[in-house]
Amino acid sequence: MRFLIQRVTEAEVSVDGASIGKIGQGFLVLIGVADGDTREMADKLIKKMLGLRIFADAEGKTNLALSDVGGELLLVSQFTLYADCRKGNRPSFVHAGAPDMAEAMYDYIVDSCREKFGPVQTGSFGADMKISLVNDGPFTILLDSAEL
Repeated sequence: MRFLIQRVTEAEVSVDGASIGKIGQGFLVLIGVADGDTREMADKLIKKMLGLRIFADAEGKTNLALSDVGGELLLVSQFTLYADCRKGNRPSFVHAGAPDMAEAMYDYIVDSCREKFGPVQTGSFGADMKISLVNDGPFTILLDSAEL
């Protein structure tokens, strides 16, 4: 499982020209699920993500977490985080989770974040989404369950 976390001042996701999720300061999190991923892995990544201290304190040091700054969450599924580009020029996605399993895991992550954090904005699983964002920093972190 992979979470690509971008610290943003704003982010929005739309489908067919209609906004379906929008946040101000917070995290835009692109979520990739692989076959074999578990709820335990998701719980570990969620805990790490919500505890990340990557917002500046009064002295300009990255000491504050999302909840400390009243930040928001926008969670978007993205199977392309499991692109395998080792052979040729056309990525393979054989390591991405099967759609039914990946959607169930994405739903679990969203529900768990709502339970642990509060309101969460989302994309639409499997939809052709357009995402706009202002990356703050830029600050981008990749959390990979294989490395935690």
